[in-house]
Amino acid sequence: MDILLLVVSFAIIVVGSELFTNSIEWFGHKLELGEGAIGSVLAAIGTAMPETMVPLIAIVFGGGVAASEIGVGAILGAPFMLATLAMFVTGAAVLLMRRHRTSGTTLAVDQAVVSHDLGYFLVAYGIAIGAAFLPVELEWPRRLIAIGLLSIYAYHVWGHLKAEAAEHEGLEPLRFHRFDRSAPQHPHPPRLFIVSVQVVVALACIIGGAWSFVHSITDLASSTAVNGTLLALLVAPIATELPETLNSVLWVRRGKDTLAMGNITGAMVFQGAIPTSIGLVFAPALWTITGGGVAFGSAAITLGAAGALLMLLMVRKRLGAVPLLVGGALYLGYLIVVLATLARGA
Repeated sequence: MDILLLVVSFAIIVVGSELFTNSIEWFGHKLELGEGAIGSVLAAIGTAMPETMVPLIAIVFGGGVAASEIGVGAILGAPFMLATLAMFVTGAAVLLMRRHRTSGTTLAVDQAVVSHDLGYFLVAYGIAIGAAFLPVELEWPRRLIAIGLLSIYAYHVWGHLKAEAAEHEGLEPLRFHRFDRSAPQHPHPPRLFIVSVQVVVALACIIGGAWSFVHSITDLASSTAVNGTLLALLVAPIATELPETLNSVLWVRRGKDTLAMGNITGAMVFQGAIPTSIGLVFAPALWTITGGGVAFGSAAITLGAAGALLMLLMVRKRLGAVPLLVGGALYLGYLIVVLATLARGA
């Protein structure tokens, strides 16, 4: 029953995320925002909602150590999945579609957008992980760090919003446009009202699905006597990071590489600042390197992968698909370590 509920919850989250991303793209179009703002801010926030709601609901509303363990695992797992598996899938998609792309195996990205995201992520997430080395009893420095992380993310968003507007081509029809009988249908743009309605419905699906997902994974962890942090590190991010990955693949197919990469790197900045602040404030006892060595080990891989990608982009001034495939090997190696840890604890 827990597994069935997990699957249903996951399906609801995916539907809600797809609706949110679709409507938020139209919202960005109406505001005449640039690609960085749309991909790295609006789309990233929209598709990051599921993995953000999981730790928020688990830690703040779930109650108990098991729920908090799941929350911390989800916080650490989200950027890890984005920096490894999501990058791998994106690189693989570029290689598979290279014959239908004008740029071949090279991603035609706006280097300023991707570098901006990766730089802010490394700073924010590095500070957040550094807080895990503080003594457990020191809670007030963690709260100050949380405020600092929120400020860093605000500066990151402001940097993208200041960018020049881009031309928006190939927007998919708004899913709810057909329900707006008083307005001309596609290809005419939808009204702001129906866009807002779709956003609200999408958020309801995301929040409801995340709530159900947390309860089902908590019950599963209790019934199997598995450490909730490690289980959430494996299960929750795979499910909740799917929207970012699928959207990036679709954008790669359409040749919109800046949106494809910005969706991932923008979500990384969001995950490195917002959910980590939740963990620092509401689960300070679990945000410690001594209490979750294996789980926090994923952070080292995440920071290393992001740092290497930024250095490669700065040195070579371009980004190819092959380097992104390394993320798959990093994910597989860490997966083996986690599974071994779970086996020893069983």
